[in-house]
Amino acid sequence: QVQLVESGGGLVQPGGSLRLSCAASGNIFSINAMGWYRQAPGKERELVAFIGSRGTINYADSVKGRFTISRDNVKKTVYLQMDMLKPEDTAVYYCGMGRYGLDYWGKGTLVTVSL
Repeated sequence: QVQLVESGGGLVQPGGSLRLSCAASGNIFSINAMGWYRQAPGKERELVAFIGSRGTINYADSVKGRFTISRDNVKKTVYLQMDMLKPEDTAVYYCGMGRYGLDYWGKGTLVTVSL
């Protein structure tokens, strides 16, 4: 079993930055793919950023140029640097990890972008 714990959420003003982190523990040997989803109130869950097992990176169009995903393969930790935040980025952000896809999930961390 794999446990994921996110951190770094909070309240930030529009145009500000936050850095989310997600650390894995447990049976992490096979973890290669990592990513972040988000879900805003009343909206469907949206894939924000993903790093595949071979290092391919994908971003949602809504965050391209503003968000950067990175990872530490040794520590099995994934990060999401979020810059130029907008009110529409307000959501609960969930990290996911797995061998090829996102099979395991954290409980989420709330990001609120507001004045």
